[in-house]
Amino acid sequence: MAQEDDEEDLNFNVEEVQNIVRDNIEFCLGGNIYSHSRTPQWITVITEKTLSRLNKLNKPFKYIMRMTVTQKNGTGLHTAAAYFWDIATDGTCTVRWENKYMYCIVNIWALALQL
Repeated sequence: MAQEDDEEDLNFNVEEVQNIVRDNIEFCLGGNIYSHSRTPQWITVITEKTLSRLNKLNKPFKYIMRMTVTQKNGTGLHTAAAYFWDIATDGTCTVRWENKYMYCIVNIWALALQL
């Protein structure tokens, strides 16, 4: 049983990562209106806070994060990604957040370190 708990601690927990991302987006963007000039600062803050919190989980992963913030104005946005990795150890999650004025999409990839 203890070995199963240890293995679970080392797995990529999508829900845990999504909660971290959502908390940071809400903290930073919350009730703001879209601002082209403030977007780089928002992205920096959300990225730094998210990666810092992921690092504090002490899980054996390298993280890659991509973030898009766009004004909500009726235009389309299409993205795609493909992976060739070990589905038993690596993971990914996407968080889509919006308010009345903007969309924020965050992708996190977790690549297991070989210990």
